[in-house]
Amino acid sequence: MHNGCSGSFGNGEQVVNKLRQMGFSSYAMPVPVEIKCTSCETVFTMETMEDRCDGCGMTYGVTPCHATDPGSIQPAGIDY
Repeated sequence: MHNGCSGSFGNGEQVVNKLRQMGFSSYAMPVPVEIKCTSCETVFTMETMEDRCDGCGMTYGVTPCHATDPGSIQPAGIDY
């Protein structure tokens, strides 16, 4: 599923599960990222490796290795 920083995840649920397993969910993003929710289109600032849209509760995650790449942020599901 994931091999250090060179590996990748199949989907957002896997990313969030790994963050939770490793205790990284509440780690601060190196630079907060403003993103547009894929579900409700609310724009919000992602400040931690796991964060949630204020509009609909869509959960997003990104691994610490990829946190500097906004394209690596993945949705995991509403209230995931």
